[in-house]
Amino acid sequence: MDGNMSAAGLSVLLQAGTVDPVELATATLDKIAGHRDQAIFTALLGERALAEAKASNERIRSGRSLGLLDGIPVAWKDLFDTKGSVTTAGSAVLVDGAPARADAVVVKALASAGMVSVGRTNLSEFAFSGLGINPHYGTAHNAASRDVPRIPGGSSAGSGVAVAAGLVPVAIGTDTGGSIRIPAALNGIVGYKATRGRYSMQGVFPLAKSLDSLGPLCRTVLDAIWIDAAMRGRTAPDVSRTDLSDLKLVIPETVVFDDAETAVVAAFEAAIVRLEKAGARIARRAFPVFAEIFGLAARHGALVTAEAYALHKERLQGADAERMDQRVVARTRLGEKIGMTDYVAILDARQRLIAALADALEPGELMAHPTLPHVAPPIAPLLADDDLFFKANGKTLRNTSIGNFLDGCGVSIPCGTGDAGMPVGFLLSGQRNEDERMLSAALSAEAVIRGDA
Repeated sequence: MDGNMSAAGLSVLLQAGTVDPVELATATLDKIAGHRDQAIFTALLGERALAEAKASNERIRSGRSLGLLDGIPVAWKDLFDTKGSVTTAGSAVLVDGAPARADAVVVKALASAGMVSVGRTNLSEFAFSGLGINPHYGTAHNAASRDVPRIPGGSSAGSGVAVAAGLVPVAIGTDTGGSIRIPAALNGIVGYKATRGRYSMQGVFPLAKSLDSLGPLCRTVLDAIWIDAAMRGRTAPDVSRTDLSDLKLVIPETVVFDDAETAVVAAFEAAIVRLEKAGARIARRAFPVFAEIFGLAARHGALVTAEAYALHKERLQGADAERMDQRVVARTRLGEKIGMTDYVAILDARQRLIAALADALEPGELMAHPTLPHVAPPIAPLLADDDLFFKANGKTLRNTSIGNFLDGCGVSIPCGTGDAGMPVGFLLSGQRNEDERMLSAALSAEAVIRGDA
């Protein structure tokens, strides 16, 4: 089976009976177990996968398919509870915890759609880094790199690499500051961060509840749309294609291009030229609200850091802190300096800035800019230099974290390559609860953004 096949492509074969779900699940598990990079997954769910695949096979053979996703393998970031497995959150301190007594709500939703859960994927410890480096379970290597080991992007590192390496067609991640869109962009696949609250967070280990959101990493926008529907309990998607002449994009001229690599900008701008030729209307404007977000963090601290510290305060004050990634510990402890008055000021300013963004956008406009200002850097220098690590982490999270703070939605689509032939991502973003309109635009524009049309 071609590991580069999309979920939609596999669906055709499964529903036609050309591919047996059990054979597909077995081949998937064997491929993961035999892959040269054993840091992609933290655990396999072999017994569960084969049982679910057998049930899928029986349904399809008897004409009772559950729908488009029946029999499709899926992997889960190790933040999602899967019944009978320990949710480690990528941390050594949770590895001896009690197994989950039930599936997370979204795990149950995809199981109800017939999807086959094959494993749990690696991540930055407690999801608190955009680089994907993990000292406990190893660091998955970027699947697109052909020279030296490069970062996978985080925190949904294993999810991004699992799809890009052709091990699974779909993996589910979380996104608090870019943790779906970053690994998608750096590995050359599609990553969709839904509006916060679009899916249930029950059974998902949190990082910062005011920012946490979920979504799929996959091969195409169509796959993302199918998964989105299933995660919400829908039997079919309700997103339609639109004409590119109806697409209105605004390119922010504030923050997102600062210190960007020349080749990244060139790949993005080439995609914009293609979209314009295809009929899309393009505008460019300054967005002072973007700069205000970082000014706010400089004055009061970062919202994610405040909430992460509140979550892990007891852990940081005990023996567990010695067993954690010390870079995660150092970053989380910055939250101790953020007082209640700072936290309230951040929340108040956040609502004001969300409203300011709405005022800055014309009706129907979506935003477009490079997902990241750089391609995936080599791992080794980041491990050797803490200052470089933290600088790279901040820059990696910069563009995507804007969307989390402003409570929007976004999808990263590959748009070309930059230095060392590494993938570049094109980020299409909408405001809060504009998911259907954004996904519709992404579906229509994907081929042009990729350069396939």
